[in-house]
Amino acid sequence: MMFPTLFSPLKIGQVEVKNRISFQPHLTNLAVDCLPSDLHMHYWGERAKGGVGLIITEEMAVHPTDRAYEKLIDVYHSQVIPGFRKITNYVHQYDTKIFAQLNHNGQQCDGSLSRLPVWAPSPMPDILFREVPKAMEPEDIEEVARYFAKSATHVRSGRFDGIELQFGHSSLARQFLSPLTNYRRDEFGGSLENRMRAPLMFIQAVRKAVGKDFTLGIRMCADEMIPGGLDLAQVQEIGARFEATGLIDFMDLSIATFYNLYLVEGSMHTPLGYTIPLAAGMREKLNLPVFCTGRINDPTMAERVLASGQADMIGMCRALICDPFLPKKAKEGRLEDLRYCVADNQNCIGRIGMNKSLGCIQNPAVGKEAEWGEGTLKPAPLKKKVMIVGGGPAGMWAAKMAGRRGHRVTLYDKGTELGGQILIAAKGAGRDEFGVLARNEKEQVNKAGVTVRLETEVTTAQVLAEKPDVVIIATGSVPKEFPVGGSDGPGICNVWQVLQGEAELGENVCLIDYDGHHRATATAELLAIQGKKVHIITSSLFIGAELGPTQDLYLTRQRLLQKGVTFTPDIAVMEVGGEKGAKIVKGFNVYSNQWDQWGPFDNLVLAMGQRTVDDLYFSLKGKVPELYRIGDCVAPRRVDMAIWEGQKIGREI
Repeated sequence: MMFPTLFSPLKIGQVEVKNRISFQPHLTNLAVDCLPSDLHMHYWGERAKGGVGLIITEEMAVHPTDRAYEKLIDVYHSQVIPGFRKITNYVHQYDTKIFAQLNHNGQQCDGSLSRLPVWAPSPMPDILFREVPKAMEPEDIEEVARYFAKSATHVRSGRFDGIELQFGHSSLARQFLSPLTNYRRDEFGGSLENRMRAPLMFIQAVRKAVGKDFTLGIRMCADEMIPGGLDLAQVQEIGARFEATGLIDFMDLSIATFYNLYLVEGSMHTPLGYTIPLAAGMREKLNLPVFCTGRINDPTMAERVLASGQADMIGMCRALICDPFLPKKAKEGRLEDLRYCVADNQNCIGRIGMNKSLGCIQNPAVGKEAEWGEGTLKPAPLKKKVMIVGGGPAGMWAAKMAGRRGHRVTLYDKGTELGGQILIAAKGAGRDEFGVLARNEKEQVNKAGVTVRLETEVTTAQVLAEKPDVVIIATGSVPKEFPVGGSDGPGICNVWQVLQGEAELGENVCLIDYDGHHRATATAELLAIQGKKVHIITSSLFIGAELGPTQDLYLTRQRLLQKGVTFTPDIAVMEVGGEKGAKIVKGFNVYSNQWDQWGPFDNLVLAMGQRTVDDLYFSLKGKVPELYRIGDCVAPRRVDMAIWEGQKIGREI
């Protein structure tokens, strides 16, 4: 076996799991009326079908005051039990164990959702939610402990295999443990013993409710990564004290808090396996199984961590959202079929942060497993000749899905390799991992029996001569040629030209950003790395305005500022001009309406929108039996919609 440790069993309390891969807790927004749903059953069931050893559910609210998000499961209601049984029965048929995570978010709740005061150890507002909480009275703490116990009985009645208590990045328990958020002067604050008192009450209440023969563990924040907060040494002591009680069976680890959420949900700019040293540190002090999670998206890395004794269990979250069958493929040695998560965060963390249901840019089936999951793709009743023009993400997915259904598919692209705009985006600073999106699919296109024709500029006459049954146009979009007055002059280029090395630039460059996303910021950072003096002007409130939901905003701005990039927000650019080497930008402040100008600059780089490439589509309308267009040639958007539309049309034709 390629990964002997990864696929060895592990005893966790009363439960033995078949391998060392855990699908980690994360919000899904799939609850219906705050109850578990069939969407949950199929979502978690798909990962069980894919071979994961353990599933830990998303956090479930244990008390009416715990309303941090609109669609949490209210586990303190007994109505959850029938739904739980459906879920656990479904998961168990694949020999996968499933634990329920119980939590109270404390100061990270939202009183506008619960219509109740937010409860916390101290009246300190959370850095993100900013609502001043009520300092909990001793009877409030006792009530929460009782509710933890009540919730635990519902979990056991729901036939789960164990419980994980959330003491990590977003939890009332951590807020009691941390001197950063607990400045009480009673028996629940001050010394470490006092700060542990409330969390220990929660553990004791749950253990009493479920008995000694039921697996119970906690998820701990291994390091809050902020001055005044808990560090690894303190958490090692806390972990050792919890272990000494004999009440818990495992310790799952997280990192950071809402003060530094970009570390909780590390994006592409965060190193792979960035939490491994923390897990190793906890492993040195504990005898209980220790779980390590944090950008481990590769079975080879997972095996190395386990074999070296740095952890006992590998937590994978986004990796299994992206590819539910990663465990099965790895065990069978089919590494070429793995779909690697790139931590782009647009559709997982980005959607959840906007109160939408969970998604994944590379896996359109997320949340739709019953319709689009494994085993739902049916052979085409009528095999058709399919011609797809454009080998970007939309075209590749359409080709792959149509080929798997038995159609005779030919995929054309004018470039030298498949990938489309992915190949350009991956040239931005720190964005090279984005290219994995293309690499993941090239092999699958070939395995689907698709004929690929590269370096081919498809014409209307060629399509008509081929006489296809179906034509799918996926020709994408390109930067607008002259999006602002004067932009047809010398010394002006677009971000694509910069990323592809086609622009000759001087030392003093202005980038005009109407994008707010990586297209602009990664290009600006690349220029700064090359030693250019870069000035970004945007009409948005701030540079990188679209990067907040993906947890890229903080570090992106930090890197740009550290590299000397100048920021000018709130400016609507209306005109550019001047000679080459002395370019001027003219515009007005969108709030004061005051006009101004900036410069001179050696060059201007424009990130001012895309236009569709749809000429071929319109030239074929009414001339072929079936004609479709997908992706950016419908409207310029992001990669998730290109992939979504590609797989959808590939399923339907």
